[in-house]
Amino acid sequence: MGGPYLSEDEVSAARARELIAAGEAYLLDVREPYEWEEVRSPDAHLIPLSQLQERQDELPEDQQILVICHSGARSRMVTDALVRADFPAANVAGGMIAWESSGAPVERGASPSGTVS
Repeated sequence: MGGPYLSEDEVSAARARELIAAGEAYLLDVREPYEWEEVRSPDAHLIPLSQLQERQDELPEDQQILVICHSGARSRMVTDALVRADFPAANVAGGMIAWESSGAPVERGASPSGTVS
């Protein structure tokens, strides 16, 4: 894969925010739908861990993927699997807990039509 991908496989929530704001990354949320409805990044794309294998073709192959979950454990496993499958992936350290603590924008409640991907 070509492109300006990260050399590290983990980024802080603040760095993830910078990359997303610059249009340089795709934020993949691997939590379950009930977690997504509680709180989510407005820029995230939801593909629950339990559906990832059958929905892998929805992932961009030409863009940096930043993987996020609640605290960083599930997203770490997904990041490792994506890297092994040659996707340019990096884990968002601390997950949504760190994302929200960093002051990043969040949405709560049922998602608006069309935001679940």
